[in-house]
Amino acid sequence: MIYELRVYEHVEGRADAVRQRFEAEVVPRFPKHGIELVGAFVDQDTNRLTYLTRFENAEASKAAWASFGADPEWKAAKAASETDGPLIARQVATTLTPAIAGLPLA
Repeated sequence: MIYELRVYEHVEGRADAVRQRFEAEVVPRFPKHGIELVGAFVDQDTNRLTYLTRFENAEASKAAWASFGADPEWKAAKAASETDGPLIARQVATTLTPAIAGLPLA
């Protein structure tokens, strides 16, 4: 099992739009592409959106993200949400493996 921690740093003034798009357009599409969302959080100091996903292995992660990125409905939703410019200034993804066996995460 692997986990991916993703952090979205929003364009100035676009934090609410990032969260709204994530909730309305991203999260509902995850299951279709094999992406299991473990949790999503907002950093209280920076308003960055951070979320954790889980996959069986690196190959499953790679396939899931490729499938999600190619989804025509996602592409349309992303384009529609960015008519006034991009929402994300920077995205950081980190792959994690459990350090303590049996520790429940979700």
